[in-house]
Amino acid sequence: MTHAVDGDVLLLDVPAEQRFLPVLRTATAGLATRLGFGLDAIEDLRVAVDEAAGLMMTAADGADAVTLKCRFDVTDLDLLITIGARDIGPLPDRQSFDWRVLDTLADSVGSEISDGVTTVRLSQRRPSDAAAM
Repeated sequence: MTHAVDGDVLLLDVPAEQRFLPVLRTATAGLATRLGFGLDAIEDLRVAVDEAAGLMMTAADGADAVTLKCRFDVTDLDLLITIGARDIGPLPDRQSFDWRVLDTLADSVGSEISDGVTTVRLSQRRPSDAAAM
């Protein structure tokens, strides 16, 4: 569940419960604001993280004490977001509405299962004026 990057990294672990989604949305919005994203792009990222976490929670339904491990990697060009969880069920079908929302909101979206960890990865290009800072 790692990206090979040089830059800032924010790690945030939360229980896979709906009541913790505002924590992820707020962290995403705060980081995107700091990186110079516009208001529409910030809202898109908030919704994308919410949808990605929702996919993970759907896959974790019924599992006890599942933790979502969230990683925000800041590079010169991109904001990379990874949300992962260990020992959960399969993610919903890639053709589901949630995935379509993610594909619309983020520059790139992917998922994988490796060593018992399921991850969803999002990538969003940083605003060009902020990337030059």
